[in-house]
Amino acid sequence: MSYSPLLSDGGGLTMPSKLRSLVLAQQPDIKISLASRKKVLSTLDMIKGTVTITAPEDTAFDNVDIEFLGTSRTFVERITTTAAVSGRSEAFHQFLKLTQPGLQQHYPADRVLKAGQAYDFPFVFVVPQQLLPRVCQHKIHNPAIRDAHLQLPPTFGDREQAKACDIPDDMTPEMASVRYGIFARLSRSKMQDEEMCRSSLASKARRLRIVPALDEAPPLAVGGEESEYIMRKDKTIRKGVLKGKLGTLVMEAAQPQSLHLRSYSNPECRTTTMATVMLRFDPTDENAAPPRLGSLSSKLKVITFFASTARQQFPTKQSSILDLSQGIHTEQLNLSSRCVANVEWTKCDPAKSLPDTIERRDSTCSTTQLTVGETPAPSENYKGRTYYSARLLVPITLPTNKTFAPTFHSCLISRVYQLKLELSTGGGLGTSLDLKIPVQVSAGSNMNTTSDALLLRRESAAAAAGGESGEDTEVEADDISDFFHSRMIRAPAEGFVGRSRIGSQAPVGNEGEEAPPPGYSPFAVGSGERERHRSVGVFHPRQLSA
Repeated sequence: MSYSPLLSDGGGLTMPSKLRSLVLAQQPDIKISLASRKKVLSTLDMIKGTVTITAPEDTAFDNVDIEFLGTSRTFVERITTTAAVSGRSEAFHQFLKLTQPGLQQHYPADRVLKAGQAYDFPFVFVVPQQLLPRVCQHKIHNPAIRDAHLQLPPTFGDREQAKACDIPDDMTPEMASVRYGIFARLSRSKMQDEEMCRSSLASKARRLRIVPALDEAPPLAVGGEESEYIMRKDKTIRKGVLKGKLGTLVMEAAQPQSLHLRSYSNPECRTTTMATVMLRFDPTDENAAPPRLGSLSSKLKVITFFASTARQQFPTKQSSILDLSQGIHTEQLNLSSRCVANVEWTKCDPAKSLPDTIERRDSTCSTTQLTVGETPAPSENYKGRTYYSARLLVPITLPTNKTFAPTFHSCLISRVYQLKLELSTGGGLGTSLDLKIPVQVSAGSNMNTTSDALLLRRESAAAAAGGESGEDTEVEADDISDFFHSRMIRAPAEGFVGRSRIGSQAPVGNEGEEAPPPGYSPFAVGSGERERHRSVGVFHPRQLSA
């Protein structure tokens, strides 16, 4: 008689499902509770909560681990004419791992969970400002790439967490994701192959949404034939069909200020910035009038780069096409379209427009192409005569039906944005000019981030001093207001001259010499620690068959 694994026991359950239910029923139940109800966490935010473990029967254990993890995962589909090269390559990167210490004091004395009794294990983490240097140890082309890779990336492509929190689509492809969460595990040690290893008795994870504070980076230095951005466009304007040239229209723009994400709790809060477009018209003769403008439309291009190997430089569209380990996903959003026919041209005389003095401008407003508000350089057809100029202010507002991740670059994933501005002219022979300029999306911290960090610092100081409430570390409101109060700087009185500790009252070193000021030594890693860092696997690329 043959045995079939799908035989029923007469009660409607098959034998495998019954065995599975019996096995799962014996596992301890783990519940992760958070003290805060914030949907989005930012830099230096406190993640405080409790892990509750309840066992259905007496369960012996050895360790309870509570960790705050951050991981990124990518895969790239490679479709080529060669079957051996085609297939999917994957990569996994655990860039963040914080472990809750001091859980042993909450263990039962015999390390046995009693049946039906709930055991609480508190935890507290703080979202770090940046990652440790050992997270990014691959080869790079310049130090700026390392600095970008050590920035904390935002939650990216986590559809299940976004659906649970009712967060709009973040326009991330399935090939890339960045996830954060609290991971709790109950384990027991046992001997296997003459080595001590841990066996998991139960585990539970709770995902978090992290949007770290990312400041605006310096403007990009764009240019060259292979550049993905077009900051200037020249176009010849004609008088009509089979007629001569009217002049040359120049359209130019600089990178605008970043779109700063200010509020995560209020989805109706609009994120805006302003782009400045400068126009110049060089007529062929003095009697030629500038063209009548039509409309100006703005579009936002959302670009996601992903790779199955660590990148050594910032990604580009050209590199993603040539490298089989990289991929690119784009999505375009229509922002606005407005009529600019009422914009007035300003007639400029080159003999009168030369400034009498040289004015120094702020370096933060400068780019390699154009300073905001500056008239573009003449076209090739300019003959030194009168020209016309105009300025267009284009408000850029992000739609609220999408979620926008800040601009970031990690070892495997990048998110950048491109602003497309298209200008059309009126008349019978209407023409159009378009620019593609970079734009950044930055993010600020939550309003209560400072208070959370101060509270955690107070608790740590109180614990170190053996106190309970931490009253000695509290800061009075009067002291805070006095700290921010303006002060007048003036020469000290004669009675205070010569009494500074930096001078005659400074600490004395060897042989009567003044002791040097405190110094800073580089962080030294011991041999054992260095070997442990070297053994940590960061990237795990895998090659799957087609």
